[in-house]
Amino acid sequence: MFEKIKEIIADQLGVDDIDSITPSTSLVDDLEADSLDAVEIMMALEDEFDIEIPDEKAENFKNIGDICTYIEANK
Repeated sequence: MFEKIKEIIADQLGVDDIDSITPSTSLVDDLEADSLDAVEIMMALEDEFDIEIPDEKAENFKNIGDICTYIEANK
């Protein structure tokens, strides 16, 4: 699942070095995503995994690992 999430994030943000994305990678601090980027990523993940990620949950994601954990727990 992490690999698919990583692909979606890399695609949304135009990250060339997909291997640089790890579970501890921060969307904002490491990948320099802004709030619009974050919303688009959450929407893409919701579509891909057919789940809903409430805004209040998404705001608490500190890194990619947090996103994976949430999706795995709610899939």
